Amino acid sequence: MQFKLANIVLSDSSFALNNPTLWCRRESGHLMLHEDRSFSLLGPGVFDFTTYFNALSTMKWKRYTVAKDFYLHLEYRGGAGCLVQTAADAFDWSARKITGSEVALDASSEWKNLDLRLSVIDGDVLNSFEISTDDKLDIKNAFYYTCVDEVDVRPVELALATTTFKKESYIYKNIELIKANVLDTDELISSHFQVHIVDNGRSLCEERVCCSNVHLHPNPNVGGSGGFARGMIEAMEQSPKATHVLLMDDDVEVMPESFIRTYNLLSIVNSKYSEAFVSGAMMSLEEPDLRTEDLGFFTYKGKFRPLKPSGHMSILHDVIETETFVAPTEDPLCQDTLQCYAGWWFCCIPVSTIEREGLPLPLFVRSDDAEYSLRCKPKFITMNSICVWHASFFFKYNAAVERYQVSRNPLVCQFTTGVAPLSDFVEEVYREVQLDLKKFNYDDALLAVEGFEDFLKGPSFIREPVTERRFLEANRNRERLVPFKDLQKQVDDYGINLKHLTHSEVIRDLPRNRIEAAKDFITFNGQRYVKEQGKRGNRAAVIDAAGWVYPAGKIRGAEVLVAIDMPNRCGVVRKLDIARFNEVWTRFRKAMKFYKKNEQKLKEEYSRARAELTSIEFWKKYLIKASQS
Repeated sequence: MQFKLANIVLSDSSFALNNPTLWCRRESGHLMLHEDRSFSLLGPGVFDFTTYFNALSTMKWKRYTVAKDFYLHLEYRGGAGCLVQTAADAFDWSARKITGSEVALDASSEWKNLDLRLSVIDGDVLNSFEISTDDKLDIKNAFYYTCVDEVDVRPVELALATTTFKKESYIYKNIELIKANVLDTDELISSHFQVHIVDNGRSLCEERVCCSNVHLHPNPNVGGSGGFARGMIEAMEQSPKATHVLLMDDDVEVMPESFIRTYNLLSIVNSKYSEAFVSGAMMSLEEPDLRTEDLGFFTYKGKFRPLKPSGHMSILHDVIETETFVAPTEDPLCQDTLQCYAGWWFCCIPVSTIEREGLPLPLFVRSDDAEYSLRCKPKFITMNSICVWHASFFFKYNAAVERYQVSRNPLVCQFTTGVAPLSDFVEEVYREVQLDLKKFNYDDALLAVEGFEDFLKGPSFIREPVTERRFLEANRNRERLVPFKDLQKQVDDYGINLKHLTHSEVIRDLPRNRIEAAKDFITFNGQRYVKEQGKRGNRAAVIDAAGWVYPAGKIRGAEVLVAIDMPNRCGVVRKLDIARFNEVWTRFRKAMKFYKKNEQKLKEEYSRARAELTSIEFWKKYLIKASQS
């Protein structure tokens, strides 16, 4: 039987208007998209579809599915044209035209069908086509397909679970796109796709989102982990029962074709990858052609890192590199890349895995997705064009997440389910605390200490629905940045004019020698083994406000730091305060002493709690308690 793999798609979104080469490359001519998803090529021009969204990743389809041969179907009318097949392998920077593959498209006022077999050879990563025409050529119903035995097509019931907290604009827009381009179509997925919106903020209008296949579930604010746990439960209890649950963030922009391709892929997945997680890529909302991540890993030092280098998907070689990347796990220095996970901005999980491994840990936000992948140990499927657009983390640094949650949650994960054994998360807590202290950010350093202290309370602490309260407290207690107009009044005395600052000036560091570095380390940038404060002459330095940066040379010798968040046009003045340093550092040392004394006991307590904390029974009771609190 013929089995569709992927549609040839165009878009009229702002992303497409500003980044057209994600969909089609052309040096001349114009493209016109119509409401019925057909489109017109307005010549004279050459239209190359060897792109991120419209090239077929034949290498990946052969690896993950039962597909062996690949075909292109399209229907056309209008002026004459010529279609030529294209291909690209790991060494290509531009698409290669396949000699002898030319097909004449005769001029016609009636719709004509074209079906051709793609010339795929060993080593090809992508296969596609280009069309040249001197006139107007209308195209509709264009897609790639394969031929498979009916017995090889798996029954798939796909459930999308998205957790939201007062992100109405994103949800309403995405649901409309899904209804129009997935549910209300003749695609195979349309009658096998249900959407579960878990509304942690209980702010969505039911009439605006719900239909026969879209369900709204008001939920207590139990964070991403609680929202996705609820979504998993609803997917397993829906009728018909889901075979796969696709977890997706709320603050994303979707391309509906990603759902269609995911469904088609799952339908003909081979036995080797039948239990794999499908991990969609994160494209940048700020730079829409930039793929920032599709898989992540925990480093030896306990940091979250993208597995692949980022790449601009408007550049064909970056598209190829995304598909061909292989982690250097054979290198002893890089074996931490084996600690690989799929982020829940777009992650499709088989229900059989959920039934075997349980639900997420009750962490509220951060680390829940990483822990789940590492606990389940699946194979991963990634593929060009299966993606969402998401705000880059650079634009949304939040100390309540990056200090309190990140100090607590990875340790909870590691002690409960044994994940990421190569990572030293305690050492990472130390780094977070000392980094903020060196930059006089005492509020955020204290958040990291508090996260560590809450971890030390054992599993009884997270067994009760206290995570929202603790997160909100951390959010209230984090360092508060103020708008530039208010900040300018505070920095006038230091001769700083915010209007004249440049990004390079803010992020630039200054050199220091080894003796200076040793002194900074020992004294915590002049705060320890110092008899009195105020010897630095009130010198101010301008630095980036992001918590992960360490402008060591620039901050040494300064008594005032002006931390700038340039994307959000705000900042804060920090002043050296030895009394506050001593308060935070003493509290951290006390917590570390407790940890070293009770490490083994904590491991045993958390490990014993694993089965309970990941069970459906626990989560149903937890959600009821949370709604009553």
